[in-house]
Amino acid sequence: MAKRERVMRMSVEQPLWRALTGYRVLTLVYAIGLFVSAYDEVTRPWVAIAYFAVLTVWTLATLPRVANAASCTRRFLAVDLTIALAGILLTRLAESPERIDAGAPTLPSIWTAGAVLAFAIKGGWRWAAFASTLVAAANLVHRSGVPTRDTVHMVLLVWIASIAIGYVVEVARASERTLARALEIEAATRERERLARDIHDSVLQVLAMVQRRGAVIGGEAAELGRMAGEQEVALRTLVSGGLVPVSRVSEDAADGAVVRAVEEPDDATAPTGPVDLRVLLAPYAGARVSFAEPGAPVSLTPAAARELTAAVGAALDNVRRHAGEDARAWILVEDEPDEVIVTVRDDGPGIPEGRLAQAEGEGRLGVALSIRGRLRDLGGTAELISVPGQGTEVELKVPKAGSASRGKAEQR
Repeated sequence: MAKRERVMRMSVEQPLWRALTGYRVLTLVYAIGLFVSAYDEVTRPWVAIAYFAVLTVWTLATLPRVANAASCTRRFLAVDLTIALAGILLTRLAESPERIDAGAPTLPSIWTAGAVLAFAIKGGWRWAAFASTLVAAANLVHRSGVPTRDTVHMVLLVWIASIAIGYVVEVARASERTLARALEIEAATRERERLARDIHDSVLQVLAMVQRRGAVIGGEAAELGRMAGEQEVALRTLVSGGLVPVSRVSEDAADGAVVRAVEEPDDATAPTGPVDLRVLLAPYAGARVSFAEPGAPVSLTPAAARELTAAVGAALDNVRRHAGEDARAWILVEDEPDEVIVTVRDDGPGIPEGRLAQAEGEGRLGVALSIRGRLRDLGGTAELISVPGQGTEVELKVPKAGSASRGKAEQR
């Protein structure tokens, strides 16, 4: 499978930006409605009309600016808050002192909270505290230092709500970074296991063969076999240990976590529909390997069929390597309603108790990765039953539903 990087954003704050966009429009309509309803009581309505004209143009023209964190720059936030503060201070020119003392709302009314919330979503609770403090100061100036109870309530509500939202945004960003790191580690681990399986199925088998043949031939070939054995041990150590790459940093942390590593078929002509597993397993049949199959096609997705076939090949490699060239093997395919079962059995000497755990500790991961790892990736299982002197049986199970969902994911 070829690897191609694709960036996927996961941002819990994006809905907040969308909500803020709607909030600004609705509060603009609300502020204009308050002015229209009290038009006859306003001392200088032309001041309010001029301000609302600027506020309307600004709100509608800057809707794309509050659509995401990238476009909501510091300069925009500064201008936006300035317009809100100017509206609060201009209220003293538009309204009479009597109406102001009676608790008349400011010109922008609750539209001001939108400017403060933009600070909170963009920069967190510290930015929110700064912006809400300026709004509180402007309201004190507007009320000549003697705020009404309604003014105090509104200022406190904006201050507490904006700081709380800013704090939640910061926590959400930290959670997204943690999730991104976890997903990257998981992707790196799966890729390492995939490479380990491929290496075991090819390079390590060749090195082991060179080591055995060199020891039999002797002379210079024995030295070559010794070197091949050393490289096999080194490569097994590298495969079993592996390295997890350093977490990548988001190009814009405000956009949320960055998730990469997407598997895609490296052959555009590869089959995308169901594959008959019998066709892929038939080449393994031979003089020493018997193959028993159902009379009807055993359909699996290409990915599931390919991995299951590779696991069968790894099991047969273990038979030849550990049971000897003269050992016989049997492959049995069973097509159940919910799963496909493939059993590989041999008549070799069997595996001594504790040998598999010892082999994994030595870095020999044939069963752990080439067999169990492949089936685990498909949502299946691999059970190994061995009795010394009575051969070994490997039962591979792949759920049809799991293989189908994996195939659809790869096609996307």
